[in-house]
Amino acid sequence: MKKLVLLCHILCMFFTIDAIAQSAKSNLYKGTIDGKIAVTIYIKEEENPCTADIMYTSMYRYDKSGNWIQLDITQNKKNENQFVLVEYGFSGVMILKKESLNFNGIWISPDSKKQLKVNLKEVRMTKKEIESYEDKMEKVNYENNDC
Repeated sequence: MKKLVLLCHILCMFFTIDAIAQSAKSNLYKGTIDGKIAVTIYIKEEENPCTADIMYTSMYRYDKSGNWIQLDITQNKKNENQFVLVEYGFSGVMILKKESLNFNGIWISPDSKKQLKVNLKEVRMTKKEIESYEDKMEKVNYENNDC
């Protein structure tokens, strides 16, 4: 009987972990800043296991540059379609509004003297592309946060 109870607990833990892993959703957006600077943004959203709130991990790059910039995303609790994306090292901020499958808003320089229009459209990804972006995001996070 004890073995059966132990087996049930192990199976429940497996299904819980599997359900958490499957609840993650990844999206890729391509668009422009200032109508002429091509950018790509990768956003992963998943449920926070402690609070059940949605948490985001993200990165973006200027397409002419190969370097990815880590983003810290905060969602407006009062208006869930509004987001603030802060670049790692506070090198810029985006304030975006989600409209259907698109994001629109502004990019603001750290000194707030430049404010440029941002337009992004969601792009479909293959499973292989998702894995590639996940690997890149893990590398960027490691580079920025490793002791």
